[in-house]
Amino acid sequence: MNDPKSKLSRRHVVAGAGTVGALAAAAAVLPVAREAEPVAVTTGAKPEPGASAGYRLTAHVQRYYQTTKV
Repeated sequence: MNDPKSKLSRRHVVAGAGTVGALAAAAAVLPVAREAEPVAVTTGAKPEPGASAGYRLTAHVQRYYQTTKV
């Protein structure tokens, strides 16, 4: 009735699930090697002294918006 070859024990299933969870967590933490996209460096005109710089859509901000798309 308790033939170890015919059934998986509950202990082995739980241990296997824990191992898979630990491997998934380790894979999520490891850095992913991706090729960096070239970023164009632009030098915009400087604002006049005393004028507010205001909001500017720079390459850095555009890259951030690309990362937030679902």
